[in-house]
Amino acid sequence: MFSKSNVLATIIGFVVMFLLGYAIWGIATAEFFEAHATNSIMKDPPDMLFIALGNLIGTFAISTIYGKWAAGAYSAANGFAFGIWIGIFVGLGMGLLWYGTSELMDMTGHLVEAIIDIIFYGIIGAVIGFVYQKTSA
Repeated sequence: MFSKSNVLATIIGFVVMFLLGYAIWGIATAEFFEAHATNSIMKDPPDMLFIALGNLIGTFAISTIYGKWAAGAYSAANGFAFGIWIGIFVGLGMGLLWYGTSELMDMTGHLVEAIIDIIFYGIIGAVIGFVYQKTSA
């Protein structure tokens, strides 16, 4: 669980997840999601410590699961495919559950979120797969 590959993939994946997440949701799509929000629930300002901690824990979980799922066939392409499945779970699976149980966004917002999640987690998976490929024995 705390192998060299897993720890390095977690650290590098965390940095990419944190920065890419900020670029996507904090800058590029902030106005879009604000327009599709049905309730204003955002903290102002957001608590970056808990965002970073959530990214670190999430990346560790993804990296650990990837290490077992890939069964030694580590690569960026394999990691991207794995990340797409994480994105489908989060973006479509959880997104539709949130749409059905809460009033966070309209359907357009949730569908766009799902597409972004699939791409986002695909990239995170590719980074993790690449690190595993370069660092595993």
